[in-house]
Amino acid sequence: MIVGMRKLLVPVLAAVVLAAAVPSNAAGADTRTISWAPCAEDPTAECGTLTVPVDWDDPGSGSIDLALARRKATDPGRRIGSLVVNPGGPGVSGVEYALRAGDYLGKDLTGRFDVVGFDPRGVGRSHPVVCSADLLRHAPEPIMRSRAGFDARLAYNRSLRQDCRARTGPLYDHVDTLSVVRDVDALRAALGEAELTYYGVSYGTLIGQQYAERYPGKVRAVAMDSSFDHSLGTAAYLDTAAAHAEDSFDAFAAWCARTTTCALHGEDVRPLWTDLLARADRGELRDPYQPDQRLSGWDVVNQAFAAFYGPYWNELAQWLVAADTGASPPARRVPAVPGEGTTTGRAGEEVAPFARTVFCQDFHLPVRDYDEYAAHLRRQSAIAEDMRYSPAALYSVAACLGTPAPVPNPQHRLTVDGTPPLLLVNSLHDPATGYLWALGTARQIGGDAALLTYEGAGHGVNGRGDCVTNAVTGYLTSLTVPAPGTRCPALPVS
Repeated sequence: MIVGMRKLLVPVLAAVVLAAAVPSNAAGADTRTISWAPCAEDPTAECGTLTVPVDWDDPGSGSIDLALARRKATDPGRRIGSLVVNPGGPGVSGVEYALRAGDYLGKDLTGRFDVVGFDPRGVGRSHPVVCSADLLRHAPEPIMRSRAGFDARLAYNRSLRQDCRARTGPLYDHVDTLSVVRDVDALRAALGEAELTYYGVSYGTLIGQQYAERYPGKVRAVAMDSSFDHSLGTAAYLDTAAAHAEDSFDAFAAWCARTTTCALHGEDVRPLWTDLLARADRGELRDPYQPDQRLSGWDVVNQAFAAFYGPYWNELAQWLVAADTGASPPARRVPAVPGEGTTTGRAGEEVAPFARTVFCQDFHLPVRDYDEYAAHLRRQSAIAEDMRYSPAALYSVAACLGTPAPVPNPQHRLTVDGTPPLLLVNSLHDPATGYLWALGTARQIGGDAALLTYEGAGHGVNGRGDCVTNAVTGYLTSLTVPAPGTRCPALPVS
């Protein structure tokens, strides 16, 4: 909850807060503390809060409490320290990730580290950005097909920003990742760690990158699993994302051609896919799970894109057969894309979270007018002949359209100097944070970057076989990095 600090803080406390905002190499320089208590939903873990300024450049203007969870090392005799984790999104809860650390991290990591997760500012339990649930439910389609549609999206985004700012309060303008990085440094100090050990996935890699850039002398180890490239402008962002989506489709089609258990084995996937998209565009394709509902072309592409995360190739093939023939769809639905699908709120609720605001404060992706937007669409469709575009990237551009410049944390080439080696791991066929982004991020970091390539598909690499898991674990525990060019074999897709 935001507190009026100017009215409530005595001068001595204000001085402490101001001092805490100044970077320091001493772990004890920041006097913030955390009071831990058993978590209400899981008493075997501890929960707490950390108070940080709404605006790090004006610490006296107000504060928020960041929600934290800690699962203590199960082998305290061999404990190394705290491992701060973030699962990305933006919008996925780091608190819940820490509570379920055993599901995501191996026994060596949970044994030797206190796993500490946090909900970044503006997300989850850390004063989330909230907006009118009704307004979010009535968002225009992500794809704009005319100048009128483009103008309607601009007007909608303007109204949404005004609504979200009014409902969220001053924090609305300070949810960028640079502010999160300063929160993480305060968390490091409050945990009593002289140096940060960090593991971030997907959007969480941006936190690791920018922490290493801002606080190189405070890094012990930063592992980045499936990296964002924060240097890309609008065209490069959309084009590389489209290439990643198409590459994932190619990997799916090749798997189906060689795998007898694929529901489409023996059939050419591409003509069927093309036909389904054409039927969807004409409004003739029914949802296999809700036959009274029609699917759009966007719906079909987005279904495949979500399936590439797992990858859930078996389920995707069964779903395509069901959409084509009316057969029963797969019993196991493809999970929604992490961080998406949570913006409409529950029935009857007035407000709902909208974590996309974080992205819009980290990426300035301007599109001047509809003609330029249409050119982006044409170029993507040439790159991604089957997928047409990356739904995640196109949605992000649409959601941020018209955001006033400058944004708090605009794109730039990373400048990392003076850190220990930093580990990047990435799938060769990742639909969301594809291999081109991993290569680009590693090049920007330079000699301090070690890139490990998982030769399989899917989003998020750690845990996909002993090769990857041992490399991540060895790096975080012993600070050993894989040899240059190390590649790990793909696991079979079941």
